Amino acid sequence: MAQVAEFDWDKVSKRGIGSGYSASEKADLEKLYSETLTEVAEKDVVMATVVGITDREILLNIGFKSDGLVSVSEFRDLPNLKVGDQVEVFIEKQEDAMGQLVISRKKARVLTAWNNIEKSFTEDAIIDAFVKRRTKGGLIVDIYGIEAFLPGSQIDVKPIRDFDIFVGKKMEVKVVKINHTNDNVVVSHKILIEKDLETQRQVILNNLEKGQVLEGVVKNITNFGVFIDLGGVDGLLHITDISWGRINHPNELLKLDQRIKVVVLDFDEDKKRISLGMKQLESHPWDSLAEGLSVGSKVKGKIVNIADYGAFLELKPGVEGLIHVSEMSWSQHLRNPSDFLKIGDEIEAVVLTLDRDERKMSLGIKQLTEDPWTKQDLLSKYGVGTTHSGTVRNMTNFGIFLELEEGIDGLVHVSDLSWTKKIKHPSDFVKVGDSLDVVVLELDVENRRLALSHKHLEENPWDTFEHIFTVGSEHECTIISKNDKQATLELPYGIEGYALLKHLAKADGTVAEAGEKLPFQVLEFHKEEKKIMLSHSKTWEAPKEDEKKDAKKKGGKEATASSNEEKSTLGDLDALAALKEQMVEGEKKKLSNKKKESESVSE
Repeated sequence: MAQVAEFDWDKVSKRGIGSGYSASEKADLEKLYSETLTEVAEKDVVMATVVGITDREILLNIGFKSDGLVSVSEFRDLPNLKVGDQVEVFIEKQEDAMGQLVISRKKARVLTAWNNIEKSFTEDAIIDAFVKRRTKGGLIVDIYGIEAFLPGSQIDVKPIRDFDIFVGKKMEVKVVKINHTNDNVVVSHKILIEKDLETQRQVILNNLEKGQVLEGVVKNITNFGVFIDLGGVDGLLHITDISWGRINHPNELLKLDQRIKVVVLDFDEDKKRISLGMKQLESHPWDSLAEGLSVGSKVKGKIVNIADYGAFLELKPGVEGLIHVSEMSWSQHLRNPSDFLKIGDEIEAVVLTLDRDERKMSLGIKQLTEDPWTKQDLLSKYGVGTTHSGTVRNMTNFGIFLELEEGIDGLVHVSDLSWTKKIKHPSDFVKVGDSLDVVVLELDVENRRLALSHKHLEENPWDTFEHIFTVGSEHECTIISKNDKQATLELPYGIEGYALLKHLAKADGTVAEAGEKLPFQVLEFHKEEKKIMLSHSKTWEAPKEDEKKDAKKKGGKEATASSNEEKSTLGDLDALAALKEQMVEGEKKKLSNKKKESESVSE
C-alpha cells in the first residue's frame, strides 16, 4: 500500500477550505489563477473554442472563468463543426443571474458582417455574393451573412430577361449603397463589367470608321430599330437599314441575343452615336433586275403599302413600283385605292415608266383590260338617241356626271333633267350613287365626251302646253312662294308659272298669299324659255275701252299681249254706262234709217 503524503491538518480551518491561507499565500494563488483567465468586456466580439457538442447546444470556451452555451441553430451554416474549432462570438453578458456567461454567435456574425460591408464600401472592394432567391425587380444575395439587394439593372450591361438562371450561384459584386436606418444594402455586378468594358470601348471608338464591318449582338428591339452591342459600345440599326424589302417591325427578321454582322454608316465621336446598316452588306435588288424588263412588260408582285394617291407593288424585296390611283381604273372618277386593292394582294401589272438609275417604276393595272373608248362597238352602242342607265358618280352646279360603264362617263346638264321643273342644283333631283335613265344627245369619241339627257326620254310637253295655256285663258293655280318681285305658281300638269306682285290683287282689296288656290289668267306664254306669266286681277277686272275697240277691229280675233307693255285697268262704271247709251242710240238710228228706206221704196 502506498504511503500517503503527510498532510498538515493544522492549516485547515474549521471555517472552510482556504480560510487557513495566509494573506501572502492568497495573493500568490489569485495571481496564479488570474493568469489562466482572459479579460473580456461586454458587447465585444471574441474568438471561442468549441469544447463540447450536444444535440441542442454548443459549449464554447473563451478563456473566461466560465464557459458559454450557444444554441445549435446558430451553427446551421457549419454542418461539419467539431470540438477544437474556433468561431467568433458576441459577449452579451459576463454573468447572468445564475453566474453564467451569455454569448451569441449570430450577433457576432451580424456585427462582423456590417463591419466588413462598411469596409468594402469604403475601400471599393470586390466581394463574393451568393444568390439566394429572386425578388421583384432583382435578386437577393448573401454577403457576409447579410442579405443584400441586387437590382435587375445592375446585374449586367445588357438587359436581363430571366433572373432565375442566377439563383444558387456565386457572383462578384461591389457595395454601392448602405442604408443604416433600414439596414439595407444595395450591390452591383454591372459596375465591374463596365470598368472592364471601358477600356474595350475606347479601343473600338478609336478604331471606328465608316464602312467598317463589325459583329454585334442584338441588345434591344424597338419599333423604329435595333440596338446592337458591339462589345461595350451600342449602335443603332434603323428599321429602314435592316432589309432592302419593306418590313413593319424589326422582330420580323431579328431576335434578341442574335449575333449579326453590320456595317458602320456614320458615327458621332462626341455623342458616341453609331449608325449601323445590315442591308448594305448585300447588293441592291435593283441591280439584279432582268435586262429584258422595260415599259410595257407585265410583272407580278404583292401589294405592300397603300396611300391616298396609290398603292406600292413589291416585285421582289427592295424593288417596288407605284400604281397611281388614276392607273387602277379607266373610270375618270378617282376613288380611294383601297376600293381596288388591299395589302397582301398578289396581282399582275404593266410597267408604264422605268428609271433604273433613279430606281423608280410606275405601274398600271387598268392597262390589262381594253380601253372602253377604243372598242369597235362604241359608236353603235352609244350612238345619238340610244338609251342607257347609269350611276351618278359626281355632280356640280351645272350638271351630273353619270357612269354608264367603267371608263365611260357622260354629262347630264342641269337643264336636261326635267321639262317642267326648274332645278337650281342637281342635288335637288338625284343623289350620288343613284341610278338614272338617260338618252345620248351627242358623242365625241376623240375628246371622250358624252352629252346625255334625262328629260329627252319623254316628248317635250311644251308643244302641248302651247295649245293649253293660250294667252287670255284662265286656270286654277296655287301660289307656291313669294319674294319681293313676283310669286311662283303651280299650274295644272305640275308646271310652274309666275305672277308679278301687282297681279295678286284680289277683288276684295286684299293681296293673295302663298298657299292660296285662285284663278289666274295667262298674260304671256314663252315656249323656248319655258316661262308663263299670269295674273289673278285680270280675272275680275272689266276690260278697257281701247282693248274692246282693238278687239272689234281685228274681227273678234284674240289680241296677243306684249310682254314688254304693262296692261292698263278697265274703265269705271260711268264709262260703261255712257258706252251702253251710245250703243242704244246707234241701234235706234239704224232702225229709223231702215224705216225711211222702206217707205221710199213703197212710194
